[in-house]
Amino acid sequence: MNIGHITAKWASRAPDSEAIIDATNGRRVTFGALDARVRRLANALIDQRVEKGARIGVLAKNAIEYFEIYYACARAGFIAQPLNWRLSGPELGRILADGDPTVVISSDEFRRERADMQSAVDAPIWLEFGDNSDGSYEAFFSRASDHEPVTSTTTGNDDPTLILYTGGTTGISKGALHTHKTLFMGMLNQTVAERVVPSDVYMLTGQMFHIPVALAMNYMAHGCPVVLMNFDAVRAIEIIEAERVSAFLGITTMLNWMMAAPNFRTADISSLRNIQYGGGPMPATVVKAALESFPCTLIQGYGQTEGMTMTFLSQEDHRDAINGIHPERLSSCGREGFVTQVRVVDEDGRVVPRDGSTPGEIEIRSEANMLGYWRKPELNAQTFRDSWMRTGDIATWDSDSYLFIVDRAKDMIISGGENIYSTQVEAAIHKHPAVLEAAVIGIPDEEWGEAVKAVVVLKPGQTATAAEIIDTAKQHLASYQKPKSVDFVDTLPKAPTGKILKRELRDRFWKDRDRKV
Repeated sequence: MNIGHITAKWASRAPDSEAIIDATNGRRVTFGALDARVRRLANALIDQRVEKGARIGVLAKNAIEYFEIYYACARAGFIAQPLNWRLSGPELGRILADGDPTVVISSDEFRRERADMQSAVDAPIWLEFGDNSDGSYEAFFSRASDHEPVTSTTTGNDDPTLILYTGGTTGISKGALHTHKTLFMGMLNQTVAERVVPSDVYMLTGQMFHIPVALAMNYMAHGCPVVLMNFDAVRAIEIIEAERVSAFLGITTMLNWMMAAPNFRTADISSLRNIQYGGGPMPATVVKAALESFPCTLIQGYGQTEGMTMTFLSQEDHRDAINGIHPERLSSCGREGFVTQVRVVDEDGRVVPRDGSTPGEIEIRSEANMLGYWRKPELNAQTFRDSWMRTGDIATWDSDSYLFIVDRAKDMIISGGENIYSTQVEAAIHKHPAVLEAAVIGIPDEEWGEAVKAVVVLKPGQTATAAEIIDTAKQHLASYQKPKSVDFVDTLPKAPTGKILKRELRDRFWKDRDRKV
């Protein structure tokens, strides 16, 4: 198996079918045209004697060229190293240097960041694309052959093809190394869970430097077009209507903002078949609102960069919960995926009871798991226990093996000797009708060690007081779990995955103090 052959398959079967629709600038490309450019780029890299396994750095927002680079790297045996464009120039340089790339490709809007990267990495080939670029990307492969790339060795299966950097929710981001096989197996999990059909049109709302790109590739593997955008709630609704989008992945924040958008009630979004949500806890109240508001089924996916999507709460689970059958499962992230094994273990690696109350760490065994962290053997030794990958997420599971995540191990608050799970407090806060988003953290407290603080974003046009938020939480929690203070903010810091960066919220309170980060 070779990820790069996805375009070749559909260029042969349906060359005139649309492969990518770039909604930002109106560009559209067919499978036939896309595959021709993939072949040329792969051959141009081979002609420059780029060696198998070499890293190809990429810095750009979602664009057709991004897919060209991914598929060309896969076809010819190189490793794509996408970069988070939201990072500062020096941080981009640090991450780029981690991969030690031979080629760096960027879009014209990141020329300033490119200068920072060039000072950090001595890559022999630098290319730029875009309307205002220097034209080097197009010139690089314009004269290359469009025949099937010929490599000295077979490429695919267990060969590495992609380094995806983690969101850094608990520290410095790390490069998760994926092979053709791990990506394909993760895509198989998605196919079964999303129930992909040939008539689907997929909208990629996430960024292509992170794991959502694999979900988009999965739809392309089925011959379905992918619509690219850089997320804006109003624009997303317009695109669904215009392109008859049938499926997308929406993190909690995205669905909240879409339901609050002024055109949500008036646009024709009847083409939607299924929405997958994930990227962080979704309070049951928000899930119910989404089920009532969107004209389609919902599934939840729990995953990580390291293992792609690992568990799913199915369409039937959502339907049953709304109809009063196991409504508590709306707080669950479901059960293991088609190619995934899951267990919940204590600190000694012993499986905890499936009693719905005993917490433990989630561990995953799957052929979709990463090969390991790029150039971090010591961390790999800590992360993998036998054939199981440790996630750092704390959960309980019930007698039917439904997982209920209670917190990240590093986000758990210990106050007066009591363990307080921030996600439980956040779920209680979300019961206040004015709350759009909430993050709960532990801050220093001389008496109790840590005190619970809530950081809250309100819905547009809504108001609430700190006392109201605390009182709402108090109605649904034990007294020691409720927030002792509330801050109201316009936005919460987020990783590329959409996960809230609680570490950044904690930092100003724990500076020069001894606390997990």
